[in-house]
Amino acid sequence: MPEAVQIPADDAIALVADSGWLLDVREPDEWNRGHAPDAHLIPMGSVMDRIDELPSDSQIVVICHSGYRSWQVTKALVAAGYDAVNVAGGMEAWQSAGGVVLPGGPNTALA
Repeated sequence: MPEAVQIPADDAIALVADSGWLLDVREPDEWNRGHAPDAHLIPMGSVMDRIDELPSDSQIVVICHSGYRSWQVTKALVAAGYDAVNVAGGMEAWQSAGGVVLPGGPNTALA
């Protein structure tokens, strides 16, 4: 069985810009404080119930605030057969690496 991997935020930014599907597993209140423009919000506790909403033909780049929740989700997705990677350091690292973060506003993603 393939193992889950973590990638640095700068690699994640490039991957999402190319073809990766960014899955944000934070809660809606965290999302509303700032999120990546290409992210799709499915909170951690709902991912497995909504797994049919995930693409099977794209690499899934999983992110949370600091990387812990997204690491747990990444391991579960890989175990379920998805091509998924975790963003080490989460949104904190994403922003530090120069990733775009949209401020607040209505939740227009999947949640």
